[in-house]
Amino acid sequence: MQVILLERVAKLGQMGDVVDVKPGFARNFLLPQGKALSASEANIASFEAQKAQLEARNLETKKEAEALAEKLDGQQFIVIRSASDAGALYGSVTPRDAADAATEAGFTVDKKQVILLAPIKELGLHSVAVKLHPEVEVEIKMNVARSEEEAELQASGKSIQELAAEEEAAAEFEIAELFDDIGSAASEDEELVAEEAPAEEDEAKA
Repeated sequence: MQVILLERVAKLGQMGDVVDVKPGFARNFLLPQGKALSASEANIASFEAQKAQLEARNLETKKEAEALAEKLDGQQFIVIRSASDAGALYGSVTPRDAADAATEAGFTVDKKQVILLAPIKELGLHSVAVKLHPEVEVEIKMNVARSEEEAELQASGKSIQELAAEEEAAAEFEIAELFDDIGSAASEDEELVAEEAPAEEDEAKA
């Protein structure tokens, strides 16, 4: 099926190009989202008549997208989720979650602009692409953690595995300290018994 593109579409072409696409791709994506028109003579003539306006509008929206991109690129957003000790999420983080996190932080991002090849299913820092315009794309970070404190530690560069190892080492240290305390108390008791025993023997002789 032939369509005329109303904006740049990755791997297809630029605004105004007439391209061949699969009918399903055109019907389910390009046409309903206003990215293309079927390449009939009437639509091509209509596009040519509006081409200057469309290009001006595209340039304007591109400038707006570039202004937002400067502020958004490289930003990190925290998403709190429940997860197992190994870091596997009970659920997943979706494009909607990423868009909501960015919007809550004051950025206007729609879930359709978030590009996730697969839902995020584990704790940690995840790079996510955001397409603000057909010609403007930025990368943000999703900091997925079980708490704000854990998110801060992850942001400083520590992985869930490192955090778990540190917690385990701390727990082992506490147990070792406890056993040392118990051992010291037992030694003191033994010394006390040893000191009392001769005194009892002396009393018995008397």
